[in-house]
Amino acid sequence: MFSFYAFYTYILKSLKDDGYYYGHTADIDNRLSIHNGKKVRSTKARTPFVIHYFETFETRSDAYLQEMFFKSGEGKKYLRNKGII
Repeated sequence: MFSFYAFYTYILKSLKDDGYYYGHTADIDNRLSIHNGKKVRSTKARTPFVIHYFETFETRSDAYLQEMFFKSGEGKKYLRNKGII
């Protein structure tokens, strides 16, 4: 069966403060450029960023749900236990 992944949940790492930013998108390279271009209010003071981790999904809703999980206390604990953050 053919499977096409079109959406991403991503974690960016700030090279300025070593902090993380969590998001989801259909175009991860473009989204990184937007963040590093200081076009996102919540990240413009923390640039530059690098892609630290990402996962792929078939639907936007699945990517969004994973982003919300990563932002939760349980999700951050999961990411720490896996050595991702």
